[in-house]
Amino acid sequence: MKKFLFRSIPLIGLFAASLQAQSADLLVTHATIVTMDAQHRLLEDSAIAVTGENITAIGPTAQMTAAYAAKKQIDAHGALLMPGLINAHTHMAMSFLRGLAEDRSLNDWLTKFIFPAEARNVTPDFVAWATKLSLLEMLRGGTTTVADMYYFEEQVAQALKDAGMRGVLGETIIGFPAPDNKTAEAAFAYTEKFLTHWQHDSLIIPAVAPHSIYTCSEKLLKDSAALARAYHAPILMHLSEAPYERDVARAQHGTSSVQYLARIGALGPEVLGAHCVWLDSADIQTLAQFKVGCSYNPSSNMKSAAGLMPAVEMLAAGVAVGIGTDGAASNNDQDMFREIDLAAKLQKFARMDPTALPAEQTVEMATITGARALHIDKLTGSIEAGKRADFILVDTTAPHDTPLYNVYAQIVYAMKDLDVRTTVINGKVIMEDRKFLTLDEAAILAKAAEYKQKVLASFK
Repeated sequence: MKKFLFRSIPLIGLFAASLQAQSADLLVTHATIVTMDAQHRLLEDSAIAVTGENITAIGPTAQMTAAYAAKKQIDAHGALLMPGLINAHTHMAMSFLRGLAEDRSLNDWLTKFIFPAEARNVTPDFVAWATKLSLLEMLRGGTTTVADMYYFEEQVAQALKDAGMRGVLGETIIGFPAPDNKTAEAAFAYTEKFLTHWQHDSLIIPAVAPHSIYTCSEKLLKDSAALARAYHAPILMHLSEAPYERDVARAQHGTSSVQYLARIGALGPEVLGAHCVWLDSADIQTLAQFKVGCSYNPSSNMKSAAGLMPAVEMLAAGVAVGIGTDGAASNNDQDMFREIDLAAKLQKFARMDPTALPAEQTVEMATITGARALHIDKLTGSIEAGKRADFILVDTTAPHDTPLYNVYAQIVYAMKDLDVRTTVINGKVIMEDRKFLTLDEAAILAKAAEYKQKVLASFK
């Protein structure tokens, strides 16, 4: 842990001073910059210049304002400028099923309520509007990148593109008729078209998402991995999520979920495993060996009593572990600040060790390590010249944020989603001073109320 809150560091070489100011699209000044770079530099009264999609330069405010003439300038006085939060696992369109079935085991929740509700209600229009509802919540709460897996992922991608959100988006492959595709052949055809459509997009990274070992046959899992690898696409899947899955793996495959997937060739550096709760030391070493990223989803796992990810041991073994909310039907929100707080506290409580998963490491998980888990850390996750301009301004003046001694502890244990003042993604201002610039909040909330009545009617 660093001894001092701020260190003033000269950033010679990040920009060249000249007699004539250089042009930039955006200049954010007077910020306390939490870089999350390799040195974890904390820069007081500093500024960043953005040109196009990228961060052009970082430096002291006085030098940057002299060196750059920007089309737009934001004064960040009283705020932290930090990498946008990375939600490493969710199902955005399940926001319309929020609160539908509560206080049940994961298996009962899925098979008796969620799967039937999806079969009766999920359409392209449902997915588009429900995704927008989640985007309202996430963008307002500081999330700039999301990993999503659901049905009709084409509609999910378009909603993100329109809103300006970065996403790693997986079309779900599952071993029974789904709302969007009734056969495996149709699912693979849809997914291949989805991969082709979005593979070169600046915001959308299309992925293949075999749901889990307990809903996909060995052939589906192998074919999903082969399709993803043919397109150099990520693979998103639930992995070692709950006691039910552990028991299925042992009964059907004679081993753990991780070892089964390794045996059939489905693990690799393109994989993001969601949950990863029921792991032994051999599983952790296998995940590290295959460079699999994982998502720690504390609220969802607590609520379903699925168990606690051994995140401390996984990180120590070199596994990239990010933090995710999971879907709003099982969480029940998309608040990454709450997940960060719980992520650290649960690991401490489970071990009766207050030093476990310290605040600085937890902020890493929600930013640069989350990017590494999704295999996009060269693109985003830290404030560095040349990376995409994905960042948030977080107000530090609220009573619950005062006084501020340690910036990492404040982010994890004190700050709230409502402290996020401004959200910038891919160089574009998406929310400024809590006002959305790309989403129609009133229309989205009205559509959510309309769909609530449809869902309720489908169970009568």
